[in-house]
Amino acid sequence: MLPHKGARCWTIFHMVPHISIRMKAVHAGQTACLFYVKAGVIGMAEGNYVLTQEGKGKLEEELHYLETEKRDEVGERIRVAREFGDISENSEYDDAKNEQGMMEARIAEISRILSEATVVNTPKRSSRVNIGSTVTVDMGGRERVFTIVGAAESDVASGKISNESPVGAALLGCKKGDEVSATGPTGREITMTILKIEH
Repeated sequence: MLPHKGARCWTIFHMVPHISIRMKAVHAGQTACLFYVKAGVIGMAEGNYVLTQEGKGKLEEELHYLETEKRDEVGERIRVAREFGDISENSEYDDAKNEQGMMEARIAEISRILSEATVVNTPKRSSRVNIGSTVTVDMGGRERVFTIVGAAESDVASGKISNESPVGAALLGCKKGDEVSATGPTGREITMTILKIEH
């Protein structure tokens, strides 16, 4: 961690490389954390996955489903399609084989993630944002809630953002009351004030 004298929000550089940061104190001792993404790249080294315990469990469930029920289902579709005769002009067979290919690719991907991932346990008593934390922020007068997770389990639609994303990386290490600004690859700057942190 790289502390800034008098700052209340630090950056964990070894977790989010390729970021330049400058920090400045603002009124009432508050700290503004300003992150800038270099060349649109922000995150961990290739293959270095991070998972929460919940994310690990969900991937294990998905893998079990794919390797059992789904694999059997697709295999049966292929078997039935073959019974129609010439498979060279059999769209059902082609569709089933394509689905099988995507399924096996997903199985390989999940297996790789689970074998290489670092599973993090969110500190229960920490006052700072960690991977696994749920953070409520004021974003331009509108409250937003984000849960910081690893890239492999991010789901923006449900409020789960990657620790490698500009917003997720900016929030890491910050405390309640901190003002945080993140600038993404498009150049748009987002300013937030942390209202609440839950673990």
